[in-house]
Order: sequence, then structure tokens, then C-alpha cells
Amino acid sequence: MIKVVKVGGGIIEDENALSTFLDSFSKIEGPKVLVHGGGRLATKVAERLGYETKMVEGRRITDENMLEVATMVYGGLANKKIVAKLQAIGTNALGLSGADGNLISAHKRPVKDVDYGWVGDIDAINADLLLNLIENNIVPIVAPLSHDGKGNMLNTNADTIASTVATALAEKSATQLILGFELDGVLRDFNDKSSVIEKITPTLFEQYKSEGIISDGMIPKLSNAFDAINAGVKSVKICNALKVGGDLGTVISK
Repeated sequence: MIKVVKVGGGIIEDENALSTFLDSFSKIEGPKVLVHGGGRLATKVAERLGYETKMVEGRRITDENMLEVATMVYGGLANKKIVAKLQAIGTNALGLSGADGNLISAHKRPVKDVDYGWVGDIDAINADLLLNLIENNIVPIVAPLSHDGKGNMLNTNADTIASTVATALAEKSATQLILGFELDGVLRDFNDKSSVIEKITPTLFEQYKSEGIISDGMIPKLSNAFDAINAGVKSVKICNALKVGGDLGTVISK
């Protein structure tokens, strides 16, 4: 089974956390792909350059200046740091943006209520490229950047890329999507960090929502997980990014 792992930018900007995560990731057996974020690091670099970071409802506005920063940070600094650290622990990795090998083609998001600028909505994933790398024992490390086929890079949400990559690979092979974040899984009681729910089905999802066990930001995260399942991904696991190679976590399945 191919495992598509997503890790957020908070891990990447913390050297100790990144090393712990990559050590855990490297121990995952079998074929795997890593999709990373880097938003916090991009914000810091933009600040150093004197560029203003604009957000609307938690989403970044990618103007010309921010696109330059995103391309530099996501495709360069963050991506190559991950690749170099993986090489140091014996995992042969190759860093990719969406433009490399035509991996992720997209179109600029149409302007509706908000103009998000150079943000890409995904059209297609070159799953064959990823499979060719995997078959040659190379681990693809995917930055959250796509391209429009007209010479323009596009900033694209890492969660969306991870889900879309997993869905595309699922058409070729059994695939699991692993979403790493700061907790050990979905909790039955938020005040008890050990109260991890081991498995959630659509029926249990509706039950937990009605009981208030699952609420707020966890609802869209789980909704996206079920979208991936319905699109052919075999299972989704939500777990602690620092323990991504372990058995702990919440499995989302049909």
C-alpha cells in the first residue's frame, strides 16, 4: 500500500520537531510520498523582506510578492531541507514542485467574493511520475506548489495536494492518506489527550457530531477525509506528526 503523508509548516520551522518527524517518517515501511506545508516559514521570510502577509478567514492571499516568497520557501528552503535531512538518515528522496515533471497542473482560482491572487485549484496529478520514482526506491517530497502550464507557479494548499495526490494514486494502487498534526488522533474528550478514537465510520461521524464530541475545525478535516475515501483512497489516518510511523491515530474508513 502506498502511504501519502502530509505534515504542516509548524513542524518544518522547528528543527527538533522536524528531525523527530523525519526519523518517524523514514521508518514507515513500503512505498510512500511526503507532502509538506511551510506557511509559517513563508510568513517569517516575507516579514524579513518587508512584504505584508494578508490572510482572509485563515487563507493566504498570494500576490506577486507572496508568490515569490512561496516559491522560494516551499520549493527551495523547506523542500530541500527535508530532502537533505532524509538523505542523512538513509532515505533517498527527491524534492518536487508541481511544475517538476508536470506533477501538478492547476488553474488560477477565479475571483468571486475574494481575490486570492496566485492560488491554484488542481486540475490533474501526474501519478505515473510518482509511481516511477517509487518503483526506483525514491521517496517523492512534494511542495505545496502547482503550475498553470503557461509559465506561472501557483500557491496551493498542502492538505488539498495530499488528498488529491492520494486520490490519483488510488486509481493505480491501494493508497492510505496520513494526516499528521499536533494530537495523537481525534479525541473523544479534548481535555484527555489519551482519549483517541481508534476508528470512525460515516455513521459514527454523524453520531459524534450530534453528541458534540467532534466539532469546530475537526469537522472539515474529517469531511475531507471522507471525501478522499469516497474518491477511492482505502483509508485515512489522522495522527501525531511526530509519531507518524507508529500505530497510534484515528483511522477513517467506510
